[in-house]
Formats: sequence, C-alpha cells, structure tokens
Amino acid sequence: MTAPRATLLPRPRAAEVLPDPAGPRRPWATALRAAACGAAVAGPAIALATGYAPPTLIHFTVLANILVAGALGWSAVRSWRGGPPLSPRLSGGVLLLATVTGLMYHLVLVNHGSPTSALRGDPNTGAGWSTTVSVLLHTVTPLAVATDWLLLTAPRTLRLAHIPLWLSAPAAYLGLTLTRGALLSPGAPARYPYPFLDVDTYGYTGVLTQALALGLLLFAALGVLITAVDHLRPNVAGWFQHRRNRISPPAAGGLK
Repeated sequence: MTAPRATLLPRPRAAEVLPDPAGPRRPWATALRAAACGAAVAGPAIALATGYAPPTLIHFTVLANILVAGALGWSAVRSWRGGPPLSPRLSGGVLLLATVTGLMYHLVLVNHGSPTSALRGDPNTGAGWSTTVSVLLHTVTPLAVATDWLLLTAPRTLRLAHIPLWLSAPAAYLGLTLTRGALLSPGAPARYPYPFLDVDTYGYTGVLTQALALGLLLFAALGVLITAVDHLRPNVAGWFQHRRNRISPPAAGGLK
C-alpha cells in the first residue's frame, strides 16, 4: 500500500510559509524623521563644538534633545525598513519631553532674561551661534516632534497609564542633578543648572518640593493633555495611507 501523495511531496521551508513581517517602505516618513533627528542632533553638537554654555550636557534641554534624536533616528530606520512604528510608551514620552522643552523656554525662560537665558552662554561665543543653538533646541526640535506625532502616527494610541513611565525621565534627571551637585564643590560653575534646583539656596526639602510641584503641575498635566488631544485628533496618517493606496497601480496577478 503506497503512502498518500501529500506525504511524498517535499515539506515547504518556514520562509516559504510565514509572511514577510516587513511592510512597505515609507520614504517620506523616513525623510521627515531623519531631518528632525538631524535638527535634534545639531543643537547639542553646535553647543559642544562652540563651547556654548559649559557644561552643556547637564542642561535638561540638551539631554532631552539627545533622547529625541535617538528616538527619531530609530523611527526613521523603521520607516525605511517598513517596520512597525515606535511603541506609544516611547513616542509619547518623547513628545512630552519636547513639549516641556519648548513651553518652558518660550513661556518662562524668555520672560525672565535674554532670549538665550535657557542656557548661559559664553560671551565670546557670538550672538549668531547663541541664537542658532537656542532656536534648534527650543523651537525646531519641539515643532519637529509635534509634526511627526500629528502627521505620521495613528491617533488614540496613548494611554493615561503611560504617564508614570513618561515621568521617569524627569525624575531621573532630578536625581542626576542633585547627585552631581552634591559631588561638586561649592562655587563650581553650573553646579545646579537651574535656580529652582539650587540646594544651597532652598535646601533639599525646598528643591524636592518645587520639583514635585513642577512634576505634578507641568509634566503630569501636559501628559494628560497630550493623551486627551491624541484621542480627539484626526487620523492624518491613515488618510495619507488610504490616499496612497488609491493612487497606487494594482498589483499584477494571475489569470482567474
């Protein structure tokens, strides 16, 4: 008795059975995200290259731009490979950091000093570089992140449960700043990069109270607002995808 014909056929390989997980490449999304990543890198790079506002890396704005650059760069790679978008837990946190950076500068710091008061620059650096750094750090990067969120991501993906995770970055920055200030000797330059974090002036109790109030009133409130807007905004990314599918030529198929 011979075996059934199906058992005599060669077994297909896994690669021939499983679908390709990669989707179509998204060149426009890749280009926009790569440009936004370049803008986020340019601000800290120029600040470091010109010696503007030493020590540059301790400023929240600079660290936030570096984190934004890493997230946008990886998002651009995924778009080019046709991979899935970043997790809302990560993309929402990046959006929150960029939003706080832009709002704090334009609503608070500019009104309490010169246009470059968010970073105390070296007077020998020159007004041109100072303005360029400030515009890149506080305006271009936040707008680029907001544009990416509004045009290239699907709505209704952010959750209130994500907010505690988003707040971990500002909490880590607070711990880093206080630890660094405790290790430096009194009178060291930029020992505490922001006045409300100056332990010598307010003590640890005052600094922690102000930081907690800032975190609850600003970061958490903005996180709630961003989540609410995400559930109300239109699906622009889906509209672009639908339009592209409509104008694309039909794929070639076999005869029916």
